[in-house]
Amino acid sequence: MIIQELSDAEVAATAARAGAEVVRGLYGRELDRVDKGAGDFATAADLAAERAILDVLRAARPDDAVLGEEGGAQGAAGGRRQWLVDPLCGTLNYAVGNKLVAVNVALRGGAAAVADPFGGLFRTDGTTAWDEDGEVLAPTAATGLVDVNLDPPFPGAPGFRAVDLLAHPDFVAGFRPRVVSTTLALAWVAAGRRAAYVTDGGDLSGSVHFAAGIALCRAAGCVVTGLDGTPVGEDGARGLVAAADTATHARLMTMIRSLAG
Repeated sequence: MIIQELSDAEVAATAARAGAEVVRGLYGRELDRVDKGAGDFATAADLAAERAILDVLRAARPDDAVLGEEGGAQGAAGGRRQWLVDPLCGTLNYAVGNKLVAVNVALRGGAAAVADPFGGLFRTDGTTAWDEDGEVLAPTAATGLVDVNLDPPFPGAPGFRAVDLLAHPDFVAGFRPRVVSTTLALAWVAAGRRAAYVTDGGDLSGSVHFAAGIALCRAAGCVVTGLDGTPVGEDGARGLVAAADTATHARLMTMIRSLAG
């Protein structure tokens, strides 16, 4: 099939797979690093994966704009549609030989894909979400596992600190914490491997890190809001609580509100 004839969901999946192939192929090698300041860095794998993703997007959607984690704004200036690209989410994990990483590609407000270079692909057309085998994602809180992002900065402190949530007696009674340090955890919420995911931050709806995972969770039927319960993307929303169901979301929101005073 001619690549321009692919649907947006197929384009997102093809681009994410291209990035994942690069990440997988360079895994375990000594890679050059690019210092980004404040302890953050990119590796040669980040850069090469983004180039591979951009090659797909340029071929398939030459009139669209792109915002990349490494390359910034590119493509058609003022394009009506914009792709958000995080070529390697979990760079520090990857650099130390940890395979908990993701490749995120999302069309703002539309299709998206999250590729686990070592474990498959999750994709959505904006309405339904599927796994690598075409099975519809079915979120569930049955695992009782909640991923909490503990990476700095902590913009919600002192009103909210994620580390305090882990010590909340209701959290300890009902859930078990996990710290994946990559937005792959959002795909796991959508797929039923996690009950929820919590992170502090600003408005994450247009973030190259979070957009694809948010799209998957929404399409799968998860409850996705900011830390104050405001729908992500609305004015005032900050951070993220993505839960498999309304009951899990409500329990977490009660804890978060109690911590914020």
